Amino acid sequence: MKKLILSLLAVGAIVSCNKVGNNEYVIEGNGNGLKDGLNVYLQQQDSTGAVVYLDTVQIAKGKFTFEGKLIEPTLSFIEIDSSNNKIPFILEEGKITIAVNKDTIYKSIVGGTYSNEQLVIYAKSTEKIQEKIRKFQETNMSKIQTAQMTNDTVTMNALTKEYQVFQNEFKDVSLKHVEDHPKSYISLLFIRQFLNDPSFDLARATKMYENLDPVLKNTKEGKSIKKDLDGVKTAEKKNDSSATAVEVGTVAPDFSALSPEGKEISLKNSMGKLSLIDFWASWCGPCRKENPNVVALYKDFHAKGLNIIGVSLDEKADKWKEAIAKDQLTWTHISNLKSWEDPIAKRYFVDGIPATFLLDEKGVVIARDLRGDALRAKVASILK
Repeated sequence: MKKLILSLLAVGAIVSCNKVGNNEYVIEGNGNGLKDGLNVYLQQQDSTGAVVYLDTVQIAKGKFTFEGKLIEPTLSFIEIDSSNNKIPFILEEGKITIAVNKDTIYKSIVGGTYSNEQLVIYAKSTEKIQEKIRKFQETNMSKIQTAQMTNDTVTMNALTKEYQVFQNEFKDVSLKHVEDHPKSYISLLFIRQFLNDPSFDLARATKMYENLDPVLKNTKEGKSIKKDLDGVKTAEKKNDSSATAVEVGTVAPDFSALSPEGKEISLKNSMGKLSLIDFWASWCGPCRKENPNVVALYKDFHAKGLNIIGVSLDEKADKWKEAIAKDQLTWTHISNLKSWEDPIAKRYFVDGIPATFLLDEKGVVIARDLRGDALRAKVASILK
């Protein structure tokens, strides 16, 4: 999401008042020097992050036009043949204008509808922050490269801390945008970004969501955010007395799903002397906070027989894979990318995450929903 937001920041606005019918859009693009005959693609991304092509037109006399109907606003992209970059914008009802900068695609100017105009206002409010980031990168580029090559963690940590100041400034501006513009579709994108931050205040995220315009709440992204918010709330209320069909003393049901690499993996083939089934998701704050404890546990006990299989309730493959890499989760991972509709979670009657099941070598559940020191103590008592 950070890359997405930074891409969106560069977009400007042109206001247009032309009337378009209900649930219809018109996209008018033009740019000096655009070569006639080049293909222009209207794109979106599906839940797995794969590119979906909605329409294709050709440039004629330096211009191109898309027309169509839509059910709800959504983040979309324009890509032009021979260009390595995409132009992000909000596909929504109305006339959308795009002034293409053929030499520097990310400087293309988008406007004409409410959310795209709000995107421009937001971009202007962050120009000073972007300039500070640019100067920081120019000043410290050689230092960063040297630190990476020499594994100088002290220098890298210091630079990261300094860079985080800029990220916090971005967050403050984004928070203000969400709270001041409840009808802007990019407010939804920011709330999604906040939910991916384990340190973000859940109560504040919930309040921001509740203040959104009902039209935004009823979009696919809006409903997805609501489901994630409800899931995190359930996780925080969950305690060890919660009854499920998979109790201590029962044999854990076998299951299988695809790994991030697309390989089908089963519980049966992933078990060790001691096995931990860890239900989690990239958007789950409590899960991400617990991950460092699980990383340390795996490092200390994997060689002694501990295996872990992470079952993610993510919907978007890119967010799932990004979280695995960022949190350095080096054990086995699988997901059906179906969020709370995940068949494995349903089979285990998981209604909140994080949720864990600790199994002995025969697959019998010997403990569940242990975290932190309690989980470590249990594992240590078995794998002495």
